[in-house]
Amino acid sequence: MQITKKRQKEIETMEYRMLNNGIKMPMAGIGTFLLTPDEAEASVLAALKDGYRLIDTANAYVNEKAVGRAMKKSGLVREEIFLETKLWPSFYEQPDAVEETLARLDTEYIDLLLIHQPAGNYVAGYRQMEEAYKAGKVRAIGLSNFDETQIREILNICEVKPAVLQTEVHPYFQEKELKEFLDNEGIVIQAWYPLGHGDKTLIEEPLFTRLAEKYGKSNAQIILRWHIQADNVVIPGSKNPEHIRDNFDLFDFSLTEEEMTEIAALDKKVRYYTSTPELLKKYAEMVPPVNQQK
Repeated sequence: MQITKKRQKEIETMEYRMLNNGIKMPMAGIGTFLLTPDEAEASVLAALKDGYRLIDTANAYVNEKAVGRAMKKSGLVREEIFLETKLWPSFYEQPDAVEETLARLDTEYIDLLLIHQPAGNYVAGYRQMEEAYKAGKVRAIGLSNFDETQIREILNICEVKPAVLQTEVHPYFQEKELKEFLDNEGIVIQAWYPLGHGDKTLIEEPLFTRLAEKYGKSNAQIILRWHIQADNVVIPGSKNPEHIRDNFDLFDFSLTEEEMTEIAALDKKVRYYTSTPELLKKYAEMVPPVNQQK
């Protein structure tokens, strides 16, 4: 894979979080939520060409095979890519769930495997991930969409401590109390909806417009840079090659402490996704058509 000198420099200046088991995780990656297999393959291939090294997918996205193809087509050695995926609730009690996930991704190991939802028998799912971790099939494990009470439940029974929590975080929903708890436990937070699910009100905040003009960046790039300096790993999704490129162009500037404080003041504790018992029950019953993906 041929990359430009600019992209090579960005790869070299990529910032990382060290996970609690000593594994390094890139601070910025690409998400594949809501992407069709064709879109996911094209987006991941473009992202890897642009210098990305973190890819996020999930059983439920039904595009794991496409992600695996893109990784192979990139020409990069497997060790250069940080691959994460998530187990879906209907697979938590299936003893071959991890093996089937590995087969779809066409890889011998997964860098980070998460429990996707606190639905169904998620303790069984976590136990399965622990066994995969001990067997060397997974380099780190974690949780997605868990709240503090549910995380504490896992911490009380786990043999392998979760390394990452993937959850909704953006300037309007900064999760300051949860982050303090996670910091104390040595768990890294990873933000989905890092740009607020495309909410123009958020993206067009006058503060971001002012900072974008100052740094010669877009409003979205200012938000993503805020995340990185706030120690949030980001995985914005896109199928637009220009947006994919811009979403990684984050490592040649830094916000000041004063600017970070200004952004912190935007916190409204307002989220775009709200979990309910009814929704979790629905998740537990839903079976993604993973065997039908292209």
